[in-house]
Amino acid sequence: MNEKLKPLVAAARKAEMTPTDRENQRISFAYGNTAIENDRITREMIRSEAKRLATMKADGEKEE
Repeated sequence: MNEKLKPLVAAARKAEMTPTDRENQRISFAYGNTAIENDRITREMIRSEAKRLATMKADGEKEE
């Protein structure tokens, strides 16, 4: 591993993500993977679906 990279990796291992950070990372991951297959997908579409699924989960509903 590159010597300049080692301290950055060590710091990243100790970093703790907030729930907001984790959700933003999850949305970014979903967007990146879906936009490759369909260029009509937007980040807002991913965010909207994430909110809908979170609401369904909170209400105890099952996915359609």
